[in-house]
Amino acid sequence: MKAVLTRVSSASVAIDNQIVGSIGRGFLILLGVGPEDTREHARYLAEKALSLRVFSDENGKMNRSLEDVGGQVLVVSQFTLYGNCRKGRRPSFTDAAPPQLGEALYEAFLRDCADLGFIPQHGSFGADMQVESVNDGPVTLILDTEQLMDTPRRK
Repeated sequence: MKAVLTRVSSASVAIDNQIVGSIGRGFLILLGVGPEDTREHARYLAEKALSLRVFSDENGKMNRSLEDVGGQVLVVSQFTLYGNCRKGRRPSFTDAAPPQLGEALYEAFLRDCADLGFIPQHGSFGADMQVESVNDGPVTLILDTEQLMDTPRRK
């Protein structure tokens, strides 16, 4: 699984011009699922992302967690994180999980966030969404379970 995690002062996601999720201070997480990902990957990624200490303390150091600052979470499915741009000008998305697996693990990730104490706002898997965010810092991190868990993907 891959996640692009951005520290935000606010973020929202809309479908058909209707806001379906919005947060104040916290994390906007764009989440992609690969074909070899498992339930274990979803849980690990949720635990890792939500425990990162990337909010400033009283000395201006990134030393506070989402919990420490009373932050919120907005999760948006993003299969294009698995886009392969090596050849040609049109990305290939064959490295992304099939929709059924992608949706199951996206939903599992949402449940894991809630289980960890952060009931996530979220978009809708597979929908055409408009995402707005006010980046704070900016602080943006890329998390990839292949690297974090040292579990190579099959090629």
